[in-house]
Formats: sequence, structure tokens, C-alpha cells
Amino acid sequence: MSIVIKGARPYGEGEPVDVLVEDGVIAAIGKVSVPEGAEVLDAKGQVLLPGFVDLHTHLREPGREDTETIDTGSAAAALGGYTAVFAMANTNPVADNALVTDHVWRRGQEVGLVDVHPVGAVTVGLKGEKLAELGTMAKGTAAVRVFSDDGVCVADPLLMRRALEYSTALDAVIAQHAEEPRLTVGAQAHEGEQASRLGYAGWPASAEESIVARDCLLALHANARLHVCHVSTAGTVDVLRWAKERGTKVSAEVTPHHLLLTDDRLETYDPVNKVNPPLRTGGDAEKLRAALAEGVVDCVATDHAPHAPQDKDTEWAAARPGMLGLQTALSVVVETMVKTGLLDWRGVARVMSERPAQVGNLAGHGRPIEAGEPANLTLVDPDAEWTVRGAELASIAANTPYEGMRLPGVVTATLLRGRITAREGKIC
Repeated sequence: MSIVIKGARPYGEGEPVDVLVEDGVIAAIGKVSVPEGAEVLDAKGQVLLPGFVDLHTHLREPGREDTETIDTGSAAAALGGYTAVFAMANTNPVADNALVTDHVWRRGQEVGLVDVHPVGAVTVGLKGEKLAELGTMAKGTAAVRVFSDDGVCVADPLLMRRALEYSTALDAVIAQHAEEPRLTVGAQAHEGEQASRLGYAGWPASAEESIVARDCLLALHANARLHVCHVSTAGTVDVLRWAKERGTKVSAEVTPHHLLLTDDRLETYDPVNKVNPPLRTGGDAEKLRAALAEGVVDCVATDHAPHAPQDKDTEWAAARPGMLGLQTALSVVVETMVKTGLLDWRGVARVMSERPAQVGNLAGHGRPIEAGEPANLTLVDPDAEWTVRGAELASIAANTPYEGMRLPGVVTATLLRGRITAREGKIC
């Protein structure tokens, strides 16, 4: 199968060129002749990027197919420009064994819109008491290489140390939800002026920062790879910089919502803004944006978290934390990082494709746009804008904090190994 992408600008640089894709691989870049029977994709000077990789997605299958499935989540991902996603382990049953992780992998392959890589749980049942079957999951069909109890912290330092040590033999990474649970009992929002004024129990920044510091030390001494999920505070940025300067093998992600939104949103008491870790201050968001541009924070991950109406449209204290993110991630990055001059389009490729692929050990994703490379590609109209409507997104759930917002940057096509999976807002 051949596809010619006519008039694209790789990384948004230089004059438009044609890209010939054959048998899932970029065959030529420049002025190319259209082979007989080839499909033509007229890019009209749009930006061509390597397909995005999301290290942090909640697809809810198995167990909560009323909120999301691998089918609908994969559709949302493809429409958002993603060619690979990592599905978190907090499903029902928990993905703490090869039976579940292999099932998730196979379902992703059956759907075929993105590569769905299951994340294995670090501990059995996410209970933080005993290590899960890391080796069995790593050796299974899914070849799991990322392990996380995301949703809860691996709070026991001895257990976390053992997980890090064990992971070195598997060439795996342990991804930590950094939250000291004894500091966040009953917490509902960022501990600060807004929470105090509005009557919310506070979630202190130190609850995140203390775990990150502890785990960086454990990873350093174990010579293991640590990944910090959804960094949210300025203090965590300082800890990460310190750890990296010491040679710690630590990477970190920031979510789009922590780049754009702040705890000022608490004024409405709308639970759509409830997330864990919580929205922080404007100062935190500013430092996170700078850290992402600098590379102290490595990449953007969505923490896509769909919820049913009965779990979200309720009083704040009873509402589940989490937000949709797959279809809005690029636009938020454009708004916060590109329009502000903090990143160019090559920088977008770094934080949304290249670095997450490296962290997740994905050899075929996040590759350069060059002849001979896999054709996992995303085409973006940088000048277009769109209005976010939760009901119009591909996810079953509709809990987007960007409802009604006008955002820049539109994904116009996504290719997975040379096959168009999404085009002009529709699944192919």
C-alpha cells in the first residue's frame, strides 16, 4: 500500500515536501511521483510530526467499559494524533499478571488504531503489600516494560526499593504516582489560599515532593530507571533537576491540564476540575512549562481519565478525580508552549513523541522523519482552531475541563505504520 503526503512541512521547517510511504515505511522525502493506485493526502503546507506517544492513559478495560473501552480510547488517541499509548494497570481486575496484560495487548492489536501497551502493576491488587508478577508480565506476549500502581503511591520504601532493583534485570521502568498518603488523608484540592478560602481539605505540595526525592535516591543507589508520573509542583522540578545532576536515571511527565489550568478553577465548585494530583497555582504551572522546555521534565502525558456521569456529576467530595485528555493534549501544548515561544514544532515532537517513546522502550515510535523509518506520523494544521465539546469527543465519557474552550492546533491525519487511522476528525 502506498500513500503520498503532498506538501507537508516536517517539524514545521523549510519548504513543503512530498513524503512517499510504502509498506509502512517512509520510502522517500522530496519531490516524488505518485505511484499508480497510491492514496494522496494533500497536506497543504501543514506540519508533519512523528506520531505521538502517551505514557499515561486510562482505558478502563477490563472492568469499567461503561466509561471507556480499548475501542473508544484508541479512537480518541488516533484522533488526537497518537500512534501508541500506555494503558494504566488500575483496571478491574487489576493488570498485575500476564493474563490481564496480554489480554489488553491483544485487544489493542484487534482494534488496530494505536499500539496499546499495557502497564503492569507494581504490587498485587495495587495494595502496596507484595510485588506483582513483574517478570511474568515482562516475558508475556505484551512484553511489559513499564510498571506502575498509578492511582495510588507505592508508599513503602522497602517495597519500592525492591521493585526498582528487580526492574533492572527486566530493562523496565517503574513509574511512580508520587503521593505520601499520610499527608493527603481527606485531601480535596491543592493546599493553598484557594482551598482555605473555599473550605477544601488541602493536598500539600510536600506530599509529592517528598516521595519524588525518596524515590530518586532509591533509584540512584539501585542504578534503576524511575519515571515520575504527572509532576505538578515547582518543588518537584527542583528535586528532579538535583537528581538528574547527580546522574539519577529519572524521567518525568507533566499533563496538559497542569500546564494550562490552575486552582483558580476551584471557584466554580465544578468537579470536572477535580484531579489527582490537584490543579496547583499559577506559579507552579509557569515553572512546569519552563521545566518542560528545558528538559528537566521530559515529556507530556495525558493522564486521560474518563468517568461516568454518576462518578463525576456529583458533589465535589464524592466525585472521582480525573479528566479526559487524548484529543485535547496537542492543542493545550500549542496554547501553552508553542504560542508562547517555549517550544518550536521540533520541541513538540521531542516532548510528545521522542522522549515518551524512549522512556517506554518503544523502538518503532518517536523516530525521525527520514527515509527508512516507520511511518508513524501525525499531520497538524497549526493555524486551525476548534471548540471543545465533550459530547463530540470519541470517548464514552465527556468529562473534559476544556468544555466550550477555543483551542489552537488541529490534528488532520494520523498514520500507524503507513495506514491512515484518522483523517479530518474521523476514524478511518
